[in-house]
Amino acid sequence: QVQLVEHGGGLVQAGGSLRLSCATSRNIFLDSDMGWYRQSPGRQRELVAKITSGGIENYADSVKGRFTISRDNPGNRIFLKMEGLKPEDTAVYYCNADYFTSGTHREYWGQGTQVTVTD
Repeated sequence: QVQLVEHGGGLVQAGGSLRLSCATSRNIFLDSDMGWYRQSPGRQRELVAKITSGGIENYADSVKGRFTISRDNPGNRIFLKMEGLKPEDTAVYYCNADYFTSGTHREYWGQGTQVTVTD
């Protein structure tokens, strides 16, 4: 069973910073585009940031310049560094792996970690 294990959520004041991490098995990690999504009550899950297996980054407009996604290839994990946090960043953040191998595509999700930003 594929697991994505997330850490790093919490409560922070507006303007503060948090760093999320997500680890998975090596065979999944190396062949996956990895990303972070978030979902707040009453809203659809949305892409926050994504990084391909080759290291190309993509961000939602709402977080550009404030969030940074990175890959730690030896550690089979990704990070999301969040700075300048705003109350509207409050959501459950989910790690995602888009796994491609031998013409097969599978998608895996973490359990989610709560990020709460107060005024």
